[in-house]
Amino acid sequence: MLARILIAEDDPRQAEIIRRYLQAAGWDPVVVGDGRAAITAIRRRVPDLLILDVLMPEIDGRDVCRVLRVDHDLPILMLTARSSADDRVLGLELGADDYLAKPYDPRELVARVRALLRRAAPRPTADTTLRVGALTVDTAGHVVRAGERDVPCTRGEFAVLAVLAAEPGRVFTRRQLVDRISGLDRNATDRGIDMHVVNLRRKLERDPRNPAYLLTVHGVGYKLTDGSAG
Repeated sequence: MLARILIAEDDPRQAEIIRRYLQAAGWDPVVVGDGRAAITAIRRRVPDLLILDVLMPEIDGRDVCRVLRVDHDLPILMLTARSSADDRVLGLELGADDYLAKPYDPRELVARVRALLRRAAPRPTADTTLRVGALTVDTAGHVVRAGERDVPCTRGEFAVLAVLAAEPGRVFTRRQLVDRISGLDRNATDRGIDMHVVNLRRKLERDPRNPAYLLTVHGVGYKLTDGSAG
C-alpha cells in the first residue's frame, strides 16, 4: 500500500511542487491549505506522515503539532522560513521529528520523508518489552505503561525512555543520550533531552517535582530506576 502523506502548506505553488515530487517517489500525497484543515483531515484519516508548514492561516504549524501530539504519533516534518537553532529546538519540543528550512531542495525533502517513513516502519525482529519497576516499554509496539495506565509519548520521548529502560540504574549524560537517539530524533540536542525528561516526568511520575523513576544525577545526567527509592 502506498504511504499516504498529508501536506499542510498555504502556498499553492510550494504545495504543488511537494505533491509532484512525492507522487513521483511513489507515495500518495494529499494537500490542505491551513492548519485547521490539517487537523480535520488527520482526525478523519491518520496519514503515514505529515509535512507541516510553520506559518499558516487559521492555526499555525506549531499549534497543529501541539494539538496532534496529544493523540497521535505520526512522523512530522516541519517546514519553516527560519533556520535558527532556537526554531529547531522549538519544533523538537513540540514533537516534530524533523525540520527543514526554506528554501530547500525538493530532493532533500523526499530523502527526509523516506528516512522518516523508514524509521516509523515496524521492526519485527530484536524488539523486546523492557520492564523497570511498574514501568513497561514495549519497543515493538511503541507503547509505554505505568502500572495499568497507558502513557502516550512522542517519538523523541519514547526514544529517550527506551535507552534508559534498557539499562536501568545506569547514568547517561545528555551527550550520550543525544548520540543514542540521533537516528530516531534528527534534531536531538542537550536542551531537547532536558525537555523530553521534563515531559516524561509529567506523564510518568506522581509528583514530577520529586521523581521516583526518572532521576537527575547532578553534574552528570539522568538515570531510570524501579521507583523503590521514591
